[in-house]
Amino acid sequence: MFFVLGIGGNLLCGFQISVINYPSMHIKRFINETWLERYSSPLHQESLTLLWSLIVSIYCVGGLVGCLCIGYLSEKYGKKKCLLFNCLLIIVAALHVGFSKPAKSFEMILIGRALYGLSAGVCLNVHIQYAGEISPKKLRGFANTLPPVFFTLGKALGQIMGLRELLGTESLWHLLLASCGIGALFQLIFLPFFPESPPYLLIQKGDKEGCLKAMKQLWGEGDHQEDIDDLMKEKAALKSTKTMGVLELIKEPSLRWQMNILILLVMTLQLSGLNAVESSISVMIEIFNQSARSSALVISGTICWVGLIMIGMIFPFIVKALGPFCFLIFTGVLVISGILTYLFLPETKGKSVMEITEEFSTLHFGKNALQIVGRKSYKEYTCTKL
Repeated sequence: MFFVLGIGGNLLCGFQISVINYPSMHIKRFINETWLERYSSPLHQESLTLLWSLIVSIYCVGGLVGCLCIGYLSEKYGKKKCLLFNCLLIIVAALHVGFSKPAKSFEMILIGRALYGLSAGVCLNVHIQYAGEISPKKLRGFANTLPPVFFTLGKALGQIMGLRELLGTESLWHLLLASCGIGALFQLIFLPFFPESPPYLLIQKGDKEGCLKAMKQLWGEGDHQEDIDDLMKEKAALKSTKTMGVLELIKEPSLRWQMNILILLVMTLQLSGLNAVESSISVMIEIFNQSARSSALVISGTICWVGLIMIGMIFPFIVKALGPFCFLIFTGVLVISGILTYLFLPETKGKSVMEITEEFSTLHFGKNALQIVGRKSYKEYTCTKL
């Protein structure tokens, strides 16, 4: 299951981020030649640079849009259906960039890159969320590390396939950009054989039998009653509350520490010299319950994509001003973040979501948190200003 998710998921996101640099000269020449053929005059250098910048940056814009949409879509349709739809989206994008050269249309490259970005915004959220939810507690940490691994492999594969000896040539660059369709087709074929995530089936759909069947299919035959009980506790805690929107999550006092940790880790990743969108998302999975998870993913992804755009624009000026000393900024950020993470992020290994939530409640409500949890839901408790 992890292999199927990785091949059609984060592998393709990493591939698209790295591969666009290699055929840049060929794409610029294609744009100029197409413009000349259409209008019988060459394209101005400033306009060519603008078009190329738009082709590169529209990927991040699409990623931001996809990230904002995925919270609603994953709650309404489930993670599996979202991934299947995402495969179709990638195939459509691949067809656009693949036929852009024969059709002599650089606009098709723009559309394809925008669709690739939209699919990345969906995939980077749903892939790791789905992987975490289909994993038993003892393998959850392993499951959360695999999406970043596939993302990195995708970046490496993009660099290899973009070599002039392979697909990074003037005659094959459009096939290089369209090759993501192969991975999406692979996932589209094999993903239907796997079940929806057990937490979604039990908590969102109330399908206990389907949840148990999914656990047996994913984890093998055995006694899964303890896992069912953990999900039932989470469902009981959420019974009096509805799925939180983004603003509701931001205002919710009982999840304030989780939000602080989320923002800290996301900003650390963005300001450490490592633009790791998918790594920060694994923090949703383990420290937010089912009602808040989708909105937390939206917040995390939004910060990541906006940060990716801003850092790409600002960092060259920082390098110009500070030279090699610019990396001291990263050092300071990592030291401060490491101390705060050590002090305030509880261990999540081998724990259910409810157990992790109780530890955060201890930070927020103090020593009486466990009594509060036992008597009433978090939603009934709010902090008052002093």
